[in-house]
Amino acid sequence: MEVQFQNNSLLVSHQNKTFQLHPIWLRERLPGEDFFDIDTNQRLYEPSSINLDLQISHAELLDALLKVEFNDGIKGTFNIDELLREMDSDKNKRGPLPERILWNSELQNFPEAQFEEEMVEKESMYHLLMNFYKYGFVIIKNVPTEDKYLLKFVSSIGPVKVTNFGEYFDVKSKPNPNDLAYKPIALPPHTDNPYRKPAAPGIQFLHCLKNEVSGGFSTLVDGFAVAEYLRNKHTEAFESLTTTNLRYQFQDKDIVLENWGELIELDKEGDYKQVRYSTRVDYVPPLEPEKLKNFYQARKLLSELYCSAEFELKFKLQPGDIMMFDNHRLLHGRTAYDANEGMRHLQGCYLEFDATDGKLRHLARKFQ
Repeated sequence: MEVQFQNNSLLVSHQNKTFQLHPIWLRERLPGEDFFDIDTNQRLYEPSSINLDLQISHAELLDALLKVEFNDGIKGTFNIDELLREMDSDKNKRGPLPERILWNSELQNFPEAQFEEEMVEKESMYHLLMNFYKYGFVIIKNVPTEDKYLLKFVSSIGPVKVTNFGEYFDVKSKPNPNDLAYKPIALPPHTDNPYRKPAAPGIQFLHCLKNEVSGGFSTLVDGFAVAEYLRNKHTEAFESLTTTNLRYQFQDKDIVLENWGELIELDKEGDYKQVRYSTRVDYVPPLEPEKLKNFYQARKLLSELYCSAEFELKFKLQPGDIMMFDNHRLLHGRTAYDANEGMRHLQGCYLEFDATDGKLRHLARKFQ
């Protein structure tokens, strides 16, 4: 590693990369209790108060430490490894979150975790969350089958997201329901609640309490794996699916919920941000005929892929299983069942990503 002055900035050369560090960029990261509160790790000053004409008057690299003096009289020492992490945009974006593993129906070993009492601060929770972020789902085995035990487990990770369906919901056959999930019919692959603002719930949990029927198999599809297949094999369809904005609406006697979004949403870097797919509640806007033609062809292809044996996992949840899955990445569904055979009862709830993201970053400090 080399450090040198150039144009009132520091040039840091490391592993065939060169970073130009602006003096204010460095100054507002200067560590120490004069600048950051010990308890909260939050700044004790307003960074915009730094003089815009700030200059570096001296810098010296000693082993893993970078000593810097500024012309306003402030000086301090940086840990060079911490600065390098700040300069690595890919790692800085994801932090301790692992790279995704895209999968299809050939996935042999499902990501699983064994339930433990008070596991939220244990290494087992760290591995559970790592697998969740890799695969988009994890099956937690041998959870007590008590009514509403799911809420106790999920609340240990973060606050349960309350919706118009309540703090939790019972997925079982019942008369006059306000959602098709509460009928014993087959449910094709879908994502939940694309009609919510600002976004659909990030994470869904389904706790199997009883499963006495011969049908009622659960299904999962990796929506990002399907999107990658389309990006590589069907570029025109991919373009249409990532640029056509659809309206989604839910309504019952008490509420009307509505939002818009693409079937495949990308972030600013072109990475996969979210898939939406809920054909019972989506509405295509009145676009030009040629755009509509292309979109309908692309959507039909997407539907065929989501329902294909190439991408779908099919398995049966057992009493005591909790299926935790990414509702922005995975589609879920089930096969039909006969309610006269017995009880199929799952309890579900939602959680947002800031809970799991924050918990994983916390646990990474202990176990990485």
